[in-house]
Amino acid sequence: MQLATELKPVSLIGFGDGAEGAAFTGMNPATGSALEPKFFSATADDLERAATLAQSAFPIYSNLSGKNKGAFLRRIAEAIEAAAPAIIQRANLETALPEARLQGEVGRTCNQLRLFAELVEEGSWLDARIDSADPNRKPLPKPSIRSMHKPLGPIAVFGASNFPLAFSVAGGDTASALAAGNPVIVKAHPAHPGTSLLVGHAIREAVKSSGLPEGVFSMLFDNGVDVGVQLVKHPAIKAVAFTGSFAGGTALMKLAAARPEPIPCYSEMGSVNPVFVLPGALNKRASAMAAGLQGSFTLGAGQFCTKPGLVLVPQQDGTPAFMKELSDKVSATPSQTLLTKAIADRYTLAVKGRDVTVLAEGAKAEGSPASATVQASLFVAAYKDLAENQDLAQEIFGPTTVVVGYQDRKQLLAVAEQLEGHLTATLQADESELAEYSDLIDILTRKVGRLILNAYPTGVEVCHAMVHGGPFPATSDGRSTSVGTQAIYRFTRLVCYQSFPDAALPDELKSTNPLGIMRLVDGDRTRKPSA
Repeated sequence: MQLATELKPVSLIGFGDGAEGAAFTGMNPATGSALEPKFFSATADDLERAATLAQSAFPIYSNLSGKNKGAFLRRIAEAIEAAAPAIIQRANLETALPEARLQGEVGRTCNQLRLFAELVEEGSWLDARIDSADPNRKPLPKPSIRSMHKPLGPIAVFGASNFPLAFSVAGGDTASALAAGNPVIVKAHPAHPGTSLLVGHAIREAVKSSGLPEGVFSMLFDNGVDVGVQLVKHPAIKAVAFTGSFAGGTALMKLAAARPEPIPCYSEMGSVNPVFVLPGALNKRASAMAAGLQGSFTLGAGQFCTKPGLVLVPQQDGTPAFMKELSDKVSATPSQTLLTKAIADRYTLAVKGRDVTVLAEGAKAEGSPASATVQASLFVAAYKDLAENQDLAQEIFGPTTVVVGYQDRKQLLAVAEQLEGHLTATLQADESELAEYSDLIDILTRKVGRLILNAYPTGVEVCHAMVHGGPFPATSDGRSTSVGTQAIYRFTRLVCYQSFPDAALPDELKSTNPLGIMRLVDGDRTRKPSA
C-alpha cells in the first residue's frame, strides 16, 4: 500500500513537519521485504521544537474543562474511524497481524478514547476533597483545606510493537495522558511507521478542529534509541509511558531516575502469567482446558504480554490424557508470523536454548528465510526442573508455553511463593476448591495485578475496574495500571489549596459545586454544595 502522497514521511511537530534525518523503512514480516516509502528520523531540532511547543501548550490545555477535553478525545476517535480502512491495510503490511485483529484494535482504541471522554466529562475522577474551615476550633482555628488531582506536564509515550494501535500513537497511554490534561509527545515504534503516521495525522486534525494549541500533540520517528533517550532526558518531559521489553523498560527507568529532576517512568515489561490448574478442575473439564490453553498461548502468535507462559498441572490419573490432547492441538497449530524478523530470531534462539523436554511443535515455518515465521512449541517439565531453573518462569515472546507437573499442595504453594511479579495469574479450579486454596489465592494477590478464575489471561477488558499492571519486574510501578480509567492517575499529582476564597478556586473545589461532581466533603461523599 502506498501512503497518501500528501502525508510526508517525517515526524509531526505540532502542526508542522519534521526534518529529514536518518532514513529507514518499515518491513513486511511475512515476506522480509522493505515497504515504501522511506521514513526519516527526528533531528535534535525536531525534538526541541516539539518539547517547546508542548511546554507552551500545557498552561492552556491543563486548564481545559472536562467537557472540552471529552469533545477533543471523541474527535480523535472519529478521525481514526474515518481513516480506519487505510490504517488497517497499512498495519497488516507492517505487522502481519490479520485484518480482523486490527479491526478489533481500531475498535478498542476508539472505545477507550470515548471511555476517557466520559470520565473527564463527568469529573468525579479528580477526587475533589473539601475540609471546611472551623474558626471556633480550640486550641487553634481550622483552615479551609481543599485538594484535587492536577496534570503533570508534557508526557513522553513510547509506541509498542505488539499493539500498533491500542498501545501506540493513540493508545491507552496517550488517551489517559491527554484525558488528564497533559500534552503528549509520542516516540513512534519503528516497526510500523506508516500506521503511526496515519494515526498521528488523525490526532493532529483533532487538535486543529478542537481549536487547541499545536503543542498538545507531536510524534517523533526514529529507527534506533537516540531520539527516545533524549526525549526522556528533556527537562520539559514530566513522565514516561512505555510498553515493551524488560531491557528497554529498565533502561528508560534508569534514565528517568538519573535526571536532575527525576520523573516517573511507567514501564510495562511483560510477564509469564502463570496458570494454576487445581485437581478438581482437571477432573471435570480437562478437554476444555486443553483447547483453552492452546488457544490462549498461540493467540496473536503468542505476542500478548498476557500470554500464559507457565502452566502448573497436578500429577493424577487424568493428567496423561490432558497432556496428550494439549500436545495434539499444538502439533496441529499452523506456523505463525511474528511482528519482526528480530523478534522471530530471538524466539527461535530462546526456544532452542530451553533445556527441558519438547512435548510438541506446531507446523514448521515455510517461506522466505527473511520472513518472521515460526512454529509453536510446547514444553513439559517437572517441579524439580522449575525449582532448580527459574529461567523456566521467564517470558519467551511468541507462541510457546511450558507445563510443569506438581505432586501436591506443598509444591504448588512453593511455586507461587518463588514467583516474581507478573501481570496476571489464573486459577483453573472447581468453585468448591476455592476455600481450600485460599492460601494460594492470598500468595498470588502479592505477586500479580489481576487474578483470573476459570478463564484465560489473553483478554484485557477496557473498563473502570481493570488493572493491567503488577509488581516488578512486570512493571516499574505495581501501584499503577496501563489499562482502564485508573490509568489516568499515572499522569496527575495532588494539589492542595488552603484558605483560598471561592472565587480563586477551580470550579471542582468551589463551595457551590457548579460542575455537580461527586466530592468528599468533610468525610462524606456527596454532590451537594459545601457549606
